[in-house]
Order: sequence, then C-alpha cells, then structure tokens
Amino acid sequence: MFPRANDSRFERLQRLKVMMLPLVTLFVLSLFSDHASAQSTFFQGKTIRIVTGYPAGDTNDQWPRLFAQFMGKYIPGNPNIIVQNMPGAGSAIAANYVYNVGKADGLTLGWISPALYFNQLVGQKEVQFDWTKLTWIGSPVESEHQMYMRTDALYKNVEDIRNATVPPKCGATGISSTGYYMPKLLEETIGTKFNIVTGYQGGGPVDLAVERGELQCRAMTIEAFFNREPFHSWRKRGFVRNIMQTGRKRDARMPDVPLMSELMTQYKTPEAGRRLATVVLAAGAFGRPMVATPGLSSERTKFIREAFVKAVKDPGFVEEAKKRKFDLEPVSGEEMESLAKEVIHQPPEVIERMRKLLGK
Repeated sequence: MFPRANDSRFERLQRLKVMMLPLVTLFVLSLFSDHASAQSTFFQGKTIRIVTGYPAGDTNDQWPRLFAQFMGKYIPGNPNIIVQNMPGAGSAIAANYVYNVGKADGLTLGWISPALYFNQLVGQKEVQFDWTKLTWIGSPVESEHQMYMRTDALYKNVEDIRNATVPPKCGATGISSTGYYMPKLLEETIGTKFNIVTGYQGGGPVDLAVERGELQCRAMTIEAFFNREPFHSWRKRGFVRNIMQTGRKRDARMPDVPLMSELMTQYKTPEAGRRLATVVLAAGAFGRPMVATPGLSSERTKFIREAFVKAVKDPGFVEEAKKRKFDLEPVSGEEMESLAKEVIHQPPEVIERMRKLLGK
C-alpha cells in the first residue's frame, strides 16, 4: 500500500488517497460524535417550554401538549418538555415573548397563530417580532377554514349576509385570528358585512358567547370544528350550520358548503381582490406553527426540526392524533421558512389592501 520509488507520480497520489480515506472517515465520524455528544450534554436534564398563545383546552393547547409527550425522546439528551399558556392578542403576546425574552438556546419554543404576519404587514405597533427571523420548526397540519352560523339566525347563507340590513355578529380574539380576518376577507372580496367583536381570550369564550346568543357566528379551522366539543353536540342537534369554507376542494365532511373560490367566481371578485385573498389564505399553509427564538444555531435547529418530524411519525403520536380526530398533514420547517419570506415581501398595493381589510 505504501508508495514505491518506481511508481509514477499519479500512481503514488492514488495510493496515498486510498491510505488516507479511512483516516479522514474516522476523523469526520469523530467530529460528528463529539458534536452529538455536546448537544446531548446540553439538553440532558433540561426542560424545554412550548409557549402557546392560547388558553388551556383550546385545540392549539392540545396540539403542543401532544408534542410534549413524544418529541423529547427524539432530542439528544431527552429533555423534559412542558407547555406554558400565554393567551392574548391573537397569540401576539406569546410571539413577542418567544422572540424577545426566550434565549436562542432551543429551550424556548412557541405555538402561535399562522396569521400573525398580518400584524407585521400592516405595521401594528404591538408587533415586537420579525416574521422572517423566527426559527421555523414545523406544523403538524395545514389548516383550511370555515364559518359557522347559528341555525336560528336570520342568515341562512352568504347571499343573506350580503343583503342583510343588520350584519351578523361574529367573535374573534384579535386581528390575526381566523375569527377576524376571514369575515373581513369576505367583506373585501364578495361584499358581505359583519359586526366583528374582538378581545376574547380564546376560541372557547367565543363559542360560549355564541351559545349564549351574544354572537351568531365564528370563523375557525375545519379541523377544530370536527374534533372537539361543543361542536360534536352542536352538529347532532343542528345548533349551527356551515356557510363557507376555504381550500382547493370541498371537505368531505361539508360537501354542500361552498368554497371561498366558488363564491369569488359567483360574485365576480376583481383580480385585485383575488390577489389579496391569496396572501391572506396563505395562513392556512402555516397551519399550526411551532417556532423557536431567532438566532438559534443551525445545529440545534436541525436537531429540533428532526425531532418534530420523528414525533409526527411516532406510532403513539399518530394513534393519539386519530383519537382526538386531529388531521395530520405535516409542513416542514424549511417550507415554512421560505413561505415566511414570501408573505412578508409584498408590493405596496397589496399591503394597502391588507391595511384596509384589517381596519388600519
């Protein structure tokens, strides 16, 4: 194997390459082992917090708690994971906390609204984060939306809302919540009118207000509407009806409910309105996002993203998701990172339409 004096220069180089290959391989493996060991040492005995911008019991509280059960075993060092509720302002309080207070060490994660980029686009002063600089971990599902209406309300369909002299009253947490921006988008694109009441601390209080008769409607995810109470009971007794849905095709559970795209075609929505709808409905692609603090190292980002993906594939996780009637259609952190840059970089005319839509 050693070079011989009568070998050509090329032959000697080839022999040296063969001799060095095992050493180089051993060196690389040693580096990787040391790196993994360092990460394991860091996370071992530590606790990761998932700060959710929603109250206990909400679907966006149940999801991170499910990850807390399964994700830790796929992170080197097997850290404990807990969930901390920090509701308010459509999860903007939680986003601000993760962005500004959490350290860039992988121990603080966030579970926030997929539409918080609206707040940044329109320059809302309460925004203390940059959507493009959050560290995107992943989402277990893409989220399409629907609007329910009390069956005893005067509004049986979208046409009734368009023609109403008194607009229906819908509830929302904040301007980045589905409960706010979906009715507003319907106003901008197909000419409906809604009276939107904001300030609720979560979806549960909105639903309670509907049950009490204080509100008639709410826009929310299709997934949540079909996976928990009070909606199971409501559907059984015909308490509410669905009047619209988003997505590329009608959900099999709502075959007679018109799509947003169908309504825009029916009411001849101009191209500018359709472009606005594209930006707004991109929130569905973010689904139910898990994020980390900005500036998280690429190594720890990789470990946490991989743990997220492995947790979603864990048989126990999948089984538990099925029991809770959660949909599973994961979105990678890399995809979300790219989409975050795309939605923020919009031309002035689209931003102006967004400001109008959100009443800014």
